[in-house]
Amino acid sequence: MKHTISILVENKFGVLARIAGLFSARGYNITSLAVSETLDPGTSYLTMVVEAKDEKILEQIKKQLNKLIDVISVTDFTKKDHIERELILIKVNYSVKDKARLEGIIHKYLAKIIKYKSDTAIIEAVGEQEQIKALLDSLGQFGVKELVRSGKLAIQS
Repeated sequence: MKHTISILVENKFGVLARIAGLFSARGYNITSLAVSETLDPGTSYLTMVVEAKDEKILEQIKKQLNKLIDVISVTDFTKKDHIERELILIKVNYSVKDKARLEGIIHKYLAKIIKYKSDTAIIEAVGEQEQIKALLDSLGQFGVKELVRSGKLAIQS
């Protein structure tokens, strides 16, 4: 089962490497990772999605994270009321004859076209992972040329 965990850490050299090393050494897989400074430039906020087969493994992950000296707090959003989003940028094949059809899909998923070129369009979308997946499935008919994703972000509601 996938679990979304946030980690508030001191913004110091090597913190991310120590966290990644902890997961790597124990054979845990990080499927998504997003990191950024908070309002306080001395701290950073990591949001990660990890695979844990059962609660024991998840508890072990959280205990190991809390042992790291630069970790301030660990929050598991799995059973908490929270909001999660992901940002994607997608480059698709584009032609003028497909404009209305493409714009219909974009409107349906509350995405937006941020740049047109003669043969491509770049689309920006923010949403839950299910919405993002549905958008990608719909855009498949145009031919996705390139895709970049931010990783999941989460905040307690």
